[in-house]
Amino acid sequence: MVNATKGLFISCDIPMAQFIINYNNTLPPSQQFIIHVLDSTHLFVQPHAAEMIRSAISEFRDQNSYEKPT
Repeated sequence: MVNATKGLFISCDIPMAQFIINYNNTLPPSQQFIIHVLDSTHLFVQPHAAEMIRSAISEFRDQNSYEKPT
């Protein structure tokens, strides 16, 4: 028998995958969204987590962007 799970496939570079995995691990177990880590650059996550992941990545990039002093 085949079991199917609806989810979102994420393909990214290794550092971004590690960021997403780390972000997932900081959440309480009831809110964790990773269904399966396929390999170092591919993740399968719950579909409702897409916007949450996007906002976490955006916030991370904003915190780590260089702004030239004026």
